[in-house]
Formats: sequence, structure tokens, C-alpha cells
Amino acid sequence: MRVFVTGATGFVGSAVVPDLLAAGHRVVGLARSDEAAATLVAAGAEVHHGDLRDTDSLRRGAEQADAVIHAAFDHDFANLAASCEMDRDAIEALGHGLAGSGKPLIVTSGLPVIPGRVVTEDDAPPPGAHGMPRVSEQTALALVRHGVHATVVRMPQVHDRSKQGFATYLLAHAREKGMSAYVGDGRNRWPAVHRLDAARLYGHVLERGVAGQCYHAVTETGVSVCDIAEAIGRRLNMPVVSLSAAESASHFGWLDRIARMDVPASSTLTQERVAWAPKEATGFLEDLA
Repeated sequence: MRVFVTGATGFVGSAVVPDLLAAGHRVVGLARSDEAAATLVAAGAEVHHGDLRDTDSLRRGAEQADAVIHAAFDHDFANLAASCEMDRDAIEALGHGLAGSGKPLIVTSGLPVIPGRVVTEDDAPPPGAHGMPRVSEQTALALVRHGVHATVVRMPQVHDRSKQGFATYLLAHAREKGMSAYVGDGRNRWPAVHRLDAARLYGHVLERGVAGQCYHAVTETGVSVCDIAEAIGRRLNMPVVSLSAAESASHFGWLDRIARMDVPASSTLTQERVAWAPKEATGFLEDLA
């Protein structure tokens, strides 16, 4: 297949590209700079110039492809609503390019928050999504009725030795504040996956995914934020502190919602449905350490 990949030089996308090439696919990566284009060429991929704001370019890229993987997202948390709106527009543009073709579109999203239990692939995001403006999943699945073979890969905290999802932000915040903190007992949980395992899932969904379904790139159901904070404290040799709910917002600022997040998730159905099995040995806390 000729696969058009957005985010092809990003944290996850840069691992998706060689995995697709190794499987015999022809990969075309979206590049917004000469540096990104050179990286793609060095990896053995072709280049499609443009960015997430250039919806005409995204549509043309999709029209010329046999399949599309949307792995890009502008993680500007200071302007999250704008980033989410740009993401929605990009997905709709890709869907417009694939409309009526039945060709695969794999869109990356986060995990829905279902209070009190482990999230599965069959759970839909709750109405309002707790104020989260990102609608990647909803936008993608709405394209199915327009003749697009749309599926969703839901991402937890993605890690390797260089980055560990939101823990990377908590670590930087701890450096700034001189302490590593969590809220209450810190037993709220973040699911996790190694970057290379996450990348491999896209190939499995490309080959076996069913239109309208969601798949979980999850290997660890839930790592407690208390354990994450303690790992950061050990790494930086600083105190680890439990904050009250009243103290949390002023301490964490924009990270407050993230520090409180509890979204344990499983990938049992994903592993059964697309024959995906994690291979990487290192876990979230090990990579953070």
C-alpha cells in the first residue's frame, strides 16, 4: 500500500514509518520543514510537503494514498482548544480526500475517562468528555458513513528512554518547584505503552482493523501517579509531597487536570481482534528512571 502518514517525524510516527516500510508498504510522510523532509528521505520514505493547517494539502495527500495514518497532534497545552480544533479540521480534510473510497484512515486519539473502572475498546467517550476539547475519535468515526474505513488507535502514556508521556511534564515541573508532587493518595492511574509497541499496532490495525472500531495501544493497565512522583523524586533527589485538592491547582497550574487524571485501560480486545502483542520489555517507570 501507499500509506500517507501525518506526524511521520514525531515521537510515535517516526517509529511507525520504519515499521510500515519493513512490512513492504510505500510510505509518504507529511513534512512541514526541510529538516523533516530530509529525515523522511533518510528513513526511506517519500515526502509530502505541508502541515496540519494546510487542509488542501492534507486532502490531496489522502486522495493519492491507499491508506492514511494520522499520528500528528500539536501538543500545545497552553492553547489546547486551538490545537484540538486544528486536529478536527485535519481529520475532516483527510476524510474528504478518502470519501467514498472505502480506504483505511487510522486516527490517533486519547483514552476516554470512564470513572470507577477500567476502560475497554468498546467504551465510547462520555458526553462532554469532562471538558476535554479533543474530538479526534468522534470526528474519525463520523467519517464511516461517508465511505471511509475509519478506525481509531487510542494512546495512553507513550514512553521510551527519552520521553515518558505526561511524566516528562511532571518531571520538568518538579525541577521548577523543587519537589515532586501528587494529589491525595496518588492512587489515580495512567495506562502506558512503549513507543515501539505503539508503532507496531498501526500496522496490525491497517491489516486487520474493522471500520468504526477503536483499538488500545496499552501494555500497562494503570501506573499510579504516586509511583510516578516517587520515581521522579528519586531521579532528581528531591522530596516527594502529597498535595490536598485545594493545593493542587495552584501548584500544578495547567497540569492540575493531568495530575488528577485516572484512566486505567486494557487492551485485551485489541490483542484478540488484530493479533497485536507487546514485545518491549521495559515498562513506564523503568524508562522514567
